[in-house]
Amino acid sequence: MRKNIILAAALGLTLVSCGDKLAPVREDAIKPAVVTEPTPHDTDDPSIWIDPEDATKSLIVGTDKDTDGGLYMYDLNGKIVKKSITLKRPNNVDIAYGLMVGGKKTDVAVTTERESNKIRVFSLPGLEPIDNGGIDVFTGEAERDPMGIALYTQTKDSLTSIYAIVGRKSGPSGSYLWQYELAGNDNGTVTAKVVRKFGNYSGNKEIEAIAVDNELGVVYCCDEGKGIRKYKADPQGGNEELAFFGQTDFKEDHEGMAIYKATDSTGYILVSNQQANTFMVYPREGMNGNPNEYKLLAEIPTSTIECDGADATSLNLGGKFPKGMLVAMSNGMTFHYYDWNTIQKLIDENKK
Repeated sequence: MRKNIILAAALGLTLVSCGDKLAPVREDAIKPAVVTEPTPHDTDDPSIWIDPEDATKSLIVGTDKDTDGGLYMYDLNGKIVKKSITLKRPNNVDIAYGLMVGGKKTDVAVTTERESNKIRVFSLPGLEPIDNGGIDVFTGEAERDPMGIALYTQTKDSLTSIYAIVGRKSGPSGSYLWQYELAGNDNGTVTAKVVRKFGNYSGNKEIEAIAVDNELGVVYCCDEGKGIRKYKADPQGGNEELAFFGQTDFKEDHEGMAIYKATDSTGYILVSNQQANTFMVYPREGMNGNPNEYKLLAEIPTSTIECDGADATSLNLGGKFPKGMLVAMSNGMTFHYYDWNTIQKLIDENKK
């Protein structure tokens, strides 16, 4: 099937895999402003790094999921500008800003390395490893296989802490997700310690996609075959499930998630409706004055093929992305960049 997808991409066709069958992408699908150069193996998840001095020089970091894989860095034109050291099946990746490492604030990209049962930490924008070979996760568990990851940045009393919330291929309900506090050392490396275990699980498929909303202090995860779960991101905030939504909206799998922040507290949660090649859009702030009530606002058909991972920003990136972008993985070893204006137009039309 993979060969068919690659051939279709090379010929400019839009085909998707559905078991052993091929199905067309929707004719009304929006077109990406940019399609990245392909990686050698299998893209899975992207994350956007915002250049603090010039947002028009921001970069996309994405995973190439293979035993001989790695992290790839792209510019806003989709050109590959750097590759990390070789990694053993990196799955998902997320980015955080200002971790104190070696006495200086350091932006980091953290990815799961599934075949080694580790997370790997890289400095940005250099994309250099700073984890002394990796940090073991789910130690002592029978089920490890790290897949999903999201980073939570918390500021209390002028102190900033960064946490990695990590998911796996399978695990027990109630402690499917483990949360690690990252710590930078004087020698320039990063370590981590477990501070929390949480997360309900239906037992249907897996939980891979995880997204954190720093400003609202919450974390979402996709129980892939059932719906979207919501918890507090603060490790001291308790493990109560705040919401479980989107349970009847999807064709099949709930996949990659992105949060578009229109203001500090409003915007959209976008979730890949993988087998339909669409994104389901929910209100970031909730509805009817209830932050834990979610109703589907819109379904956005995209040209991505069976999207696994996504990220979004509302910052002006210049050029093709004055209101930010949605970046989404697509089969064919690429990522698609969508101008937010195009997505917002469809959301507004659905609201009418």
